[in-house]
Amino acid sequence: MQEQDTKEKRVRIIVDAMGGDNAPGEIVKGAVLALRELPVDITLVGKEDIIRKLLREEGCGEDGMTVVNATEEVLMEDNPSSVLREKKDSSMGVALRLLSEDKGDALVSAGSTGALLTGGTLFVKRIRGIRRAALAPVIPTKGGGALLIDCGANVECTPEYLLQFAFMGYFYAKRHMGIENPRVGLVNIGTEETKGTPLYRETYALLKKAKEEGTINFVGNIEGRDIVEGGADVILCDGFTGNVVLKTIEGVGMFFVGEMKKIFKQSFKTKIAALLVKSGLYGFKKMLDYRETGGAPLLGLAKPVIKAHGSSDAYSFESAIKQAAIYVNSDIIRDITGHMGSMTVNTEQNG
Repeated sequence: MQEQDTKEKRVRIIVDAMGGDNAPGEIVKGAVLALRELPVDITLVGKEDIIRKLLREEGCGEDGMTVVNATEEVLMEDNPSSVLREKKDSSMGVALRLLSEDKGDALVSAGSTGALLTGGTLFVKRIRGIRRAALAPVIPTKGGGALLIDCGANVECTPEYLLQFAFMGYFYAKRHMGIENPRVGLVNIGTEETKGTPLYRETYALLKKAKEEGTINFVGNIEGRDIVEGGADVILCDGFTGNVVLKTIEGVGMFFVGEMKKIFKQSFKTKIAALLVKSGLYGFKKMLDYRETGGAPLLGLAKPVIKAHGSSDAYSFESAIKQAAIYVNSDIIRDITGHMGSMTVNTEQNG
């Protein structure tokens, strides 16, 4: 649903070339694809000799592509809270420092989510006033797609966190996804205002007040079954709930596609039927494919950081770079900064 283009200005993208299951090969290939298709300059961070060899294999010259050496890698088994201090020359750590030093406009990594969140908060910093950064992927829905925030970065939340997530998601959906007045729905076990835990009831009250003030399009509670029906454009919840929602949707999607394949392979007649509905099935499969969006933004950080899928291939990583470029050319961070008054709760909570 990346409706806006990337033609406004040439964007500098920093890439963690050693992060993810398929690094550095697929990451470098994706970066080369992006360089050839988009108005971007790319800085690849990682083991320089390996990266330069891969670039030569792809026939990519020096124009628009820079390589910064980093001798260490962040591994999935590393402790997210300490790895960037212990591995100061890791590709992710160096990439984050480059972003913090304004050596690029955005960063894309397929590495450890926890390390990227911790490092983003440590090096890039949060937008002033934002309590927590949130991970916000686009999930497939009947309406084409919805932003899920948070999906795992913050397991324990306060009403203020969720209020801020709602506004950040609203601005991202408006600017990045091209939805004029995004509908924000709060995930709950019922649509009534009195449903849910104290966290969700208090959050409902804050969002209701914001709606009455005309600052956000809050449509109330949304049940799990209504998420994929397109009941809201921004699906709001704590990270624990969001991660369960995301993994459930992914699992059901894979199950459904797998069962459809079995059905269409049962006989000659079903194979003919598959040919007749091939274009429709392709469109459905594409809608479920994470490679189309490429990654999820860490909303709330002072600069754009995109978490690409850990198993990203070249196409997926190119999509993530495009996503980062669109983010840079949007006014999302400015919108968030300019509406902090509506996003702050007068309590003694300091996050």
